[in-house]
Amino acid sequence: MPKGPAPAQPSHAVAIAFDGTDEGALPRRLAVREAHLARVRPAAEDGTLTLGGAILNEAGGMAGSVAITAHASLAEAQRWWAADPYLTGGVWQRVEWHASRFAPLPYRALPG
Repeated sequence: MPKGPAPAQPSHAVAIAFDGTDEGALPRRLAVREAHLARVRPAAEDGTLTLGGAILNEAGGMAGSVAITAHASLAEAQRWWAADPYLTGGVWQRVEWHASRFAPLPYRALPG
């Protein structure tokens, strides 16, 4: 089991992405959802995508996304996400980017 101090430099990028709020927002998301999932599944398998999922609104509908990727810089993460159908298809209207330095948990190593 990995032990020791956290990495000294960023190890992951966190994207908090918000869908549009117009009437076309959900249809835009649904139109490209399968293409988005087809792109992120291999990234999850190879460790690039560490965690991802939908942000839900009060009604339980999809209103955005949270994703953590194994990119040491925000620029790398932004370049990688730039090809994603949720960005190219206009689903995500605003994205907050955060560099992070994740450390292994005491009971298992982090993916990616």
